[in-house]
Amino acid sequence: MTSPAGPPPTGSDGGERKRLKLLAVTACPTGIAHTYMAAEKLAQAAESRGIDMKVETQGSIGAENVLDDNDVNHADGIIVAADKDVDLSRFAGKRVLTVGVAEGIRHPERLIEQVLSAPVHTAGGAPTAPTAGGGKQRSVGYKALMNGVSYMIPFVVVGGLLIAISLSLGGHTDPSGGLVIPKDSFWMDVNNIGVIGFTLMVPILSGYIAYAIGDRPALVPGMIGGWIANTGELYDSKAGAGFIGAIVTGFLAGYLVLWIKKVKVPRFVQPIMPIIVIPIVATTVLGLFFIYVLGKPISWVFEHLTSWLSGMTGTSAILLGAILGLMIAFDMGGPVNKTAFLFGAGLIATGNQTVMGMCAAAIPVMPLGQGLATLIRKRLYTEQERETGLASLFMGCFGISEGAIPFAAARPAQVIPANMLGGAVAGALAGVAGVEDAVPHGGPIVAVLGAVSGVPMFFVAVVIGSAITALTTVALVDLGERRRRGETVVGAGVAGAEPVLVGAGVGVAGAGAVGVVPGAGDVVAQRVVPESEAAVSEGSVSEAAVGEADTAAGEAEAGDVADAGGGSVEVLSGYLTEETVEVELGAADKEAAIQEMAELLARTGKVADVGELVATALRREAQGTTGLGEEIAIPHAKTDAVSAPVVGFARSSEGVEWGSLDGTKARLVFMIAVPEAAAGDEHLRILALLSRKLVDPGFRERLLAAGDGAAVLGVLSEIR
Repeated sequence: MTSPAGPPPTGSDGGERKRLKLLAVTACPTGIAHTYMAAEKLAQAAESRGIDMKVETQGSIGAENVLDDNDVNHADGIIVAADKDVDLSRFAGKRVLTVGVAEGIRHPERLIEQVLSAPVHTAGGAPTAPTAGGGKQRSVGYKALMNGVSYMIPFVVVGGLLIAISLSLGGHTDPSGGLVIPKDSFWMDVNNIGVIGFTLMVPILSGYIAYAIGDRPALVPGMIGGWIANTGELYDSKAGAGFIGAIVTGFLAGYLVLWIKKVKVPRFVQPIMPIIVIPIVATTVLGLFFIYVLGKPISWVFEHLTSWLSGMTGTSAILLGAILGLMIAFDMGGPVNKTAFLFGAGLIATGNQTVMGMCAAAIPVMPLGQGLATLIRKRLYTEQERETGLASLFMGCFGISEGAIPFAAARPAQVIPANMLGGAVAGALAGVAGVEDAVPHGGPIVAVLGAVSGVPMFFVAVVIGSAITALTTVALVDLGERRRRGETVVGAGVAGAEPVLVGAGVGVAGAGAVGVVPGAGDVVAQRVVPESEAAVSEGSVSEAAVGEADTAAGEAEAGDVADAGGGSVEVLSGYLTEETVEVELGAADKEAAIQEMAELLARTGKVADVGELVATALRREAQGTTGLGEEIAIPHAKTDAVSAPVVGFARSSEGVEWGSLDGTKARLVFMIAVPEAAAGDEHLRILALLSRKLVDPGFRERLLAAGDGAAVLGVLSEIR
């Protein structure tokens, strides 16, 4: 939340005028390059104008050069160049300008001018959103969804795996209760802990969606709203609204809080608004709204779906199986899923076990299919999503359909249709084959424990359904990625071109993400969410990046260049050598160039799996181009496909289209590969040293003009 302000302060206390003091925060959902390059450009622009500036970087290894209270108190303005949420509460009362990270690289001078007349951020304001032209981010809604998914994933994984372990080691089949664990056993306690994780999953998703929109005041109404959505008894429904209900309550809570913040209140009430008034009002309004307005239709749908299914028991087994499979796969624990499951479970007591057999075949298809998709096309998924995929495969074997929820929440348009198609096929195959299930549970575990008749066809149905879900998911996600990459290339060089953000996670992230994202998501889970890539102009690495990099590099700097007694020249502590330099890159497109660069790195003997190195680098490219502009590209990969850090360099006389925002083709290509264990400080050190030289036009010209490999390496030896 911001408000207009008068003339900018100067930071002086009277008497002699002090230098203007500005602060900045740069952040991106994945990678390192753009966080530090934005910091570099801002610091350089400030120094050229005689302005003091401190830059906090929030890169993939965490926050560095963190701004403390003293910094904020004496600051005349703060620039936040970020493609992920940054908490602005610490900047209350200061001028704050928020933009995408690309703007920090492309137009640092403009940002410094704009921050002096930026609005003042007030207490209780929301996290960052772009307020200046250019450097656009994905929508607030997309970022909020990925934020919720990235926080939900650990609860899904922990809860699901504990339930699966307890069922496999402590459970047995019981016609009246499915897979039963003795009440007073150790494994029942393990199961209960897992159930708590699953119970918290939905409110966590809702709460952190709300938090990303309305900041801290929205966290409580979001979580309580999610709990209400998942507790059908509160609105006379036999099943809660599940993760779809949580998404709804998360967005409702977030935007309700934003609306309440706009209400003018007396000054004496303002201090208690974010901690008492807003959470109480928003929680009460949202809770009652869901119970009395949204809950009734959910209960109605549940009842009428059950009646409708009852009327179909005498129809075609293929049709009934397909419908039940569609319902099972739609919302994974929500009212539609529960209607189909309880319908099948209720018929077991009447002697009709075929309907439950259809449901049992469809139940594991979603987690198995989504887990399989992460193995088929690894480059489409963040590291966090791939790890979640392995857990999803394990949960699918034990009939825990919720293992697929993180994927459905992150990419509903691609994942839910794929789930439904696979579920329908599995249910139809089980129906036509007459598969029976004597217990109200599903998945391969019930067949292994002897509760299923027609076991071969049961497994055929599960395998085919899971394969269809996996292949459909990969096709739809890949199609979306191709469309996104096409839009990025078309928009190259256009001010305000939307940067690319991909799911869970956030990274986180993720994160997603991150996506990153996010997700990593990232993320992503994010899928935390990835950074936009932007052009590079002149300058050197900022104090924020170089200060940390120099600390890591100091001891090794003397060995960065070795040419003793006519020996081979080594650059970057020997990571870049004559055998990893290619004078002319033969590839004509980005994917081929990455393949060629990976083979170049393999000459060192430090690459154990060239294919995995290429796949990891391409996954990074799918999150956001590493084409930095100024004819530079720095593809990079963090993977255990390499045994030690290694750097390669190649030139392309024609240039390779890399999707850079300035529209230039990459003629200078560096590839960095580091093992996971060395991905922190070492990755940063290499990238910072490269950045420090690559923003120098003279250095780039000398690289392009060098006649042979020895001459190229001689120029590269300037990197210190």
